[in-house]
Amino acid sequence: MESQLLNLLAETHSPAEAPRKNAEHQLGELYSNEAFPLSLCSIASHTSIPLNLRQSALLVLKTFVLSAWSPSLDEYKGTVTVSEPAKEQLRDVLLKIATGIDEGDDRKVKAAASYVVSKIASVDFPEQWPTLLPTLLHLIPTGTASQVHGALKVLSDLVEDGLNEEQFFSVARDLVKVVYDVAADDSQKSALRALGGFAQIRRTLCEARKLMIGTVAVSVFRACFAILELVLDTHRAAVKAFADEALTAWLPFFIDVMKKPLPPTPTEEEETNDGGPQEEWRGLIALKLQVVKTLMKIRTVFPAVLSPQSPVLFTTTWHELSSLQEPYHVMYINDERQGRLEDADGLPYTLDFLVLEELDFMQSCLRAPPVRKELENELKTQAESGGTQGTSWLTEVMKLAVAYAQITTEEEGLWDIDVNIFLSEETSVTANYTPRTACGDLVIKLGEWLKAMTAEGLLKYTSQVFSEAQSSWKAKEAALYVLNQLLSDFNDVNRTISPDISNGFAEFVKYAMQQDTPFLRARGYLVAGVLTRTSSEAFHEMGVAFMHQSLKAITGDRSEVVKVACIRVLQDYLQALPPTLVQPLQTEISAAIAEFFAGQDPDEISDSDDLMVTLVETLRDVIRLDTRICVAPGAGPLDLLFNLAERGASNFQLTMLVNETFEDIASSMAALGGESYIRLCEKILPSISAAFDLGNIKGENSLTNLAADLLSILAEHGSEPMPQGFVAATMPKLNRLLLASTDGELLRPGTEAVKYMLVHDHKQMLEWRDDNGKTGLEVCLVIIDRLLQEGMDDHAAAEVGGLAAELVEKAGSEKLGPYLLQLLRAVAVRLASAQQAAFIQSLILVFARLSLVSAKDVVEFLAQVQVGNDNGLQVVMAKWLENSVNFAGYDEIRQNVIALSKLYQLEDARLAQIMVQGDLIIPTSDRIMTRSKAKQNPDQYTILPVPLKIIKVLIEELSSASGATARALDAAAAAELAADEAEDAEGEEGDGEWEDVPNALDLGLPVTKAELMAYGGELTGGSGGMGSFSARQRDDETQAFLLDFFHDVSSKNTAGFAELYAALTPDEQGKLSLLGQQQQQQQQQQQQGV
Repeated sequence: MESQLLNLLAETHSPAEAPRKNAEHQLGELYSNEAFPLSLCSIASHTSIPLNLRQSALLVLKTFVLSAWSPSLDEYKGTVTVSEPAKEQLRDVLLKIATGIDEGDDRKVKAAASYVVSKIASVDFPEQWPTLLPTLLHLIPTGTASQVHGALKVLSDLVEDGLNEEQFFSVARDLVKVVYDVAADDSQKSALRALGGFAQIRRTLCEARKLMIGTVAVSVFRACFAILELVLDTHRAAVKAFADEALTAWLPFFIDVMKKPLPPTPTEEEETNDGGPQEEWRGLIALKLQVVKTLMKIRTVFPAVLSPQSPVLFTTTWHELSSLQEPYHVMYINDERQGRLEDADGLPYTLDFLVLEELDFMQSCLRAPPVRKELENELKTQAESGGTQGTSWLTEVMKLAVAYAQITTEEEGLWDIDVNIFLSEETSVTANYTPRTACGDLVIKLGEWLKAMTAEGLLKYTSQVFSEAQSSWKAKEAALYVLNQLLSDFNDVNRTISPDISNGFAEFVKYAMQQDTPFLRARGYLVAGVLTRTSSEAFHEMGVAFMHQSLKAITGDRSEVVKVACIRVLQDYLQALPPTLVQPLQTEISAAIAEFFAGQDPDEISDSDDLMVTLVETLRDVIRLDTRICVAPGAGPLDLLFNLAERGASNFQLTMLVNETFEDIASSMAALGGESYIRLCEKILPSISAAFDLGNIKGENSLTNLAADLLSILAEHGSEPMPQGFVAATMPKLNRLLLASTDGELLRPGTEAVKYMLVHDHKQMLEWRDDNGKTGLEVCLVIIDRLLQEGMDDHAAAEVGGLAAELVEKAGSEKLGPYLLQLLRAVAVRLASAQQAAFIQSLILVFARLSLVSAKDVVEFLAQVQVGNDNGLQVVMAKWLENSVNFAGYDEIRQNVIALSKLYQLEDARLAQIMVQGDLIIPTSDRIMTRSKAKQNPDQYTILPVPLKIIKVLIEELSSASGATARALDAAAAAELAADEAEDAEGEEGDGEWEDVPNALDLGLPVTKAELMAYGGELTGGSGGMGSFSARQRDDETQAFLLDFFHDVSSKNTAGFAELYAALTPDEQGKLSLLGQQQQQQQQQQQQGV
């Protein structure tokens, strides 16, 4: 079978798709053959077979194991095809491959075998494979270097993926001791030092192997803390005792490793060769990296353990970073060496990775109380001496930050070629976290702690950099870059700097703006903007001057990078300076952006997403100064906005910005009155119509979708009545698209546009006729009918309910005639199969809005409708009550609440007989529920009659409308904080607690704050909307209605309310009683006030 498999494995590497797919299919067909996995193992174990085929054999074996080894694996496909004797043989063979004695075995083969072993161990250890861990723990201290490395790799994978908490703690002490012994063992290195000169190369290679083994050993130890973290809350005392014991030995070893100097920096030629001195260079860097990563992990889980050592760790890291400056500059600032590399074990080994980790660790150490206390004392002593006791440590940290924040040769080349990359780095939208960005974060942390003192320290060092003749342009740019980051963070928290500091930095900004180097010049312009934002009003005159210079550079500078930087920085001026100073420049700014855009290659700029976004963001801020510029005669910012939208219609972020900007325009024009809105329609409708046509011609769905979005926004803010001819100008093309497209991104806004036309001017809409003579009413019915078809995707049809409800309300039964019942029947039928939340809500609201007028008629109609084999009333009420608590939008929630109350007050026996989904039944077991177990044990619910379920839903809505949900979340957060403080007071973690744990949100970072604010705005619907996932804010109108409702039904015992109240949970009864008491107290207070 091996020969057949070798042929198939070779074909999987074929560049031709057909042979490759055929080979993959045939391999899948062999799963049922018991010889299949053993043959793959045989191929992987033969060193004579090409390396790529051995690796492929193990990759295929991995897929096989995941799908056919055990039902406990998440990827398991159905049938176990391996017998127990074959499994035992496979386990032995795979472990031998992973821990092979042959020095020539490729590490990638061992790594692949190790991964398969860990997957098997995750389900077979310890019951079916009790010898695995003892074998590894015996092999590590006694095997050859190759065996030890392989065994450690298996152990690493096992700890990360294969061991649960119980299994880990049964062997934790032995495991940690064995790993420590191999990591800290100096016996082999002592023997190596005794070798003579002829064995120098051998000594170097052995030293490198030792370092490699130590690196994997430390990574295993780090993986242990992931397990400890999982059980820390439930077994705190035992876990902490174990950690204290383990770290007593490990911490001195870590500090010793961090203090080891690196060997001489290899040349570029040496770096490309295997073997030689560079192996020791790579090995020590990799070991140091794992040590720092492990210290970061320990700080996350056991901050108090590291706190006493934090001053030593901080000093050691600082000294290490200081010593690495020269090789870092040689390799990355002055040269372009390859960075961000990992070895066959997936462990990083390049200097840039080490610098990045150590900068982050240094930043973390700055938050440790012992470090802060020591540094604060030094600053105090320095201040008392009047600065006569040498250079402040703050200045030295700035020196370090500026050294590593310098533009690398690689970045310089990339930014020079593609300005889009420069912008992505500048706007922090890239995932490329580098030493440069880490230095910015380091100074931001200092700013959060020392505030203005940080800016003063940076000003002092910046003055030094700019005054020294030997300072390079990269050093000057880096000093301004760090300032840029610090002031941006100050701006995010509304912190300003003193006039002396502003004026001091302004001199360096002016200098930078006049330099020949484009990146230094661009940095000067960028800093000028953020300096204006964080300075006092006294700086406004200087800010206006800087703004004029930026505006001039957009059209006059020879560098593309500088032009783009100036366009970007205009946003700072437009937001920081008073409107009276910037509004006179509105037309000039718009013209400058238009001129820049006109000079770009259309194809190139379409692919420059970040540049396009920057142009739209700046244009948005220009338009917001006075939206009336959009309807002024001639080509203006609105035309430019749509030109940008046309070029970047496929960019999601850009289209969102365009929609947001146009919504500002449309809402302000509507607020100004009918004439302004008419002029906007005259200006924009031809562009929207052209976009529909162009999108169809080019086959660009994104452009058509954007045009539909804009039309929806325009219609939403329409005047009442809408401009004459609006429907005739938009409906023909919109109707054609709605009847032909299946794209949800087009159908949803298109449906909304039709709905808003009905909302604002149903007369014009219903009287309009298409080319075939159909009325607007008939056209709407056809559109609704298509969107309600079973084959239509829920997402695409999400707005059809709103359109149907509006049509029913505006046209009425007289105009709809027999179509009304057909329409409602179609809605009920489609509701039965709907799955998507927004779609379900829109369909339910059709019946909810009708119930506001006549709940009885709705029940009568649904009781007569048959949906499949079920009664329509049963189907609709089940879906309605199951999804009510997920409704979004204040108006929609209020309509739903009133509709349900009216249904309850009908006291209709048919509703009382319908049983619907009730409360979730909580499992009594406290065992962890895996994905596979969850599939086998789906959630179960109680069954309740409709009246009781309505009461439960309305109690929940009353609680939400009163703001109780939000208050409960706040109270829970406060209780958790109090518990943490009490725990600290008891000495559990002591004063060594570090607040900036990596897996927590750092509210000091600007991106975090911005995202949280935006997220909060989304969830709360901004100016009155309501997100389905938020803790709803207080809604007095809905609360008052529900309190009156419950008072009325309880006093009259409507629909047997007393019995239903007894069936409520104690929590629900408590909510109702508490809210009732609160209402009485408020009424008494109001009466007393009167």
